[in-house]
Amino acid sequence: MSAEVVTHPAVGAEDRRRWLALGVIVTAQFMVVLDISIVNVALPSIKTDLHFSQESLQWVITAYSIFFGGFLLLGGRLADLFGRRRLFMAGLLLFTVSSLLDGLAWSEGSLIAFPCLQGLGAAMMSPAALSILTTTFEEGRERNRALGIWGAVAGSGGAVGVLLGGVLTSAFSWPWIFYVNVPVGAAVIAVSPWLLRESRADLPNRYFDFAGAATITAGLMLLVYGMTRATQHGWGTPVTIGLLTASAVLIASFFLIESRTKAPLLPLRILRLRTLAGSNLSALIATGAVFSQFFLLTLYMQQVLHYSALKTGVAYIGLTVTTIALSAVAQGLVTKFGVRSILPAGLALSTVALVLFAQLPVDGHYFRNLFPGFIVSGLGLAFVFIPMSIGALTGVRAADAGIASGLINTTQQIGGAIGVAAATTIATTFTTHYVHSHAGTTAFSGAALTHGFQVAFYVLAATAAVGAVLAALVIEPQPAEVEPEEVGDGELEAGSTGCTSPSTPLLVHPS
Repeated sequence: MSAEVVTHPAVGAEDRRRWLALGVIVTAQFMVVLDISIVNVALPSIKTDLHFSQESLQWVITAYSIFFGGFLLLGGRLADLFGRRRLFMAGLLLFTVSSLLDGLAWSEGSLIAFPCLQGLGAAMMSPAALSILTTTFEEGRERNRALGIWGAVAGSGGAVGVLLGGVLTSAFSWPWIFYVNVPVGAAVIAVSPWLLRESRADLPNRYFDFAGAATITAGLMLLVYGMTRATQHGWGTPVTIGLLTASAVLIASFFLIESRTKAPLLPLRILRLRTLAGSNLSALIATGAVFSQFFLLTLYMQQVLHYSALKTGVAYIGLTVTTIALSAVAQGLVTKFGVRSILPAGLALSTVALVLFAQLPVDGHYFRNLFPGFIVSGLGLAFVFIPMSIGALTGVRAADAGIASGLINTTQQIGGAIGVAAATTIATTFTTHYVHSHAGTTAFSGAALTHGFQVAFYVLAATAAVGAVLAALVIEPQPAEVEPEEVGDGELEAGSTGCTSPSTPLLVHPS
């Protein structure tokens, strides 16, 4: 007589609830990821309608980036302390309301102030969302599947943003790039109380690391601002040097404070997890290369090939579809072979794609010159963002889920800021050199621009190659064991006993 396995209906319902919860937090994260790229496409229309000066126009993006990058680490720890669902919903509400205000903006000042609030909302929401994922799915195959979906969103969101921005700006008007967030955000807020469970780290002493929070938030905000300013005014100006120096001092002070405080914002012990540390290092390098790649390719297609905003967005479809299609394969390979085997391979593929883009000619043809690089880049993104997301949360205590999520979000945001600033400087410098050595050309000629882009792509390719080597060396070959929860740290999950069996998730409890 054959045995029949019976699944209890409650177990099936709970499983469905968890995957629906994943859909909710991934939708929210998708809004965050595409937000900067969707705005980029609409900047010319914004400039005309609101009479922005060229220098002020960049502040629409810079204001968002400064608050987003600056508050991510703090947002991650606040999620651990005050409740991950609570902070997720508060951040999403602020993000949604700010998006509506962005669309209603009537002047330069209003469209710079409202993105500050939007960036703050994103910094609260994004690490809280990732920590909800971490505490909902057990480490291993199940979490890897969830992070595969998360990574596909992170890897393709930038390209989708360019496409969606082009469609909305062309079909309607620039405010709709902000309005599109409103119904989506409202729907996610409405279902969150039913689908998301609350969880937090239960600290017996309610001490908060104000000194650490102040130094790292100010340091990161100055770093993002300094990098952005460097692209506009140069690296050698006194203001840029002063900003970057102040940022370095504040960030160094933060690590000194964290090594001495009794309740650190960032427990330095998690940096001893080699896979986590290696994944964050790879994130810093990979996002620097990837964000810069999107930035330079968009400029190449619009300024050299004279593509419209809509055509530029459509051009990224090959990359986007490839990344999404390979996400399930990538998470399966990570589950089988480990982060150390897959992440360096993804960075190597990204290196190849960047070398292909470095060959782009002045009279480039889409299918002959761009499309092959897009396909290879899509492969690389799938095999970078998914193992990177998995590795950044490997071996992390449940009580540290928020701060680990904030850390990987921060390294990606800072990596992107540094990468775009460096790539812009390199491209501009070599475009200028080309003009000086070729009489009769200008800085806006296709040949001069293409030369600058080519050199920048070669530098980015070298950076990605270094990242592949570092990932192979730093990340440990076997997954790290989850750190045991220590009662002395006061970092047990709320509602947990500290003596759960390995098969029982020390994860969440109903609010």
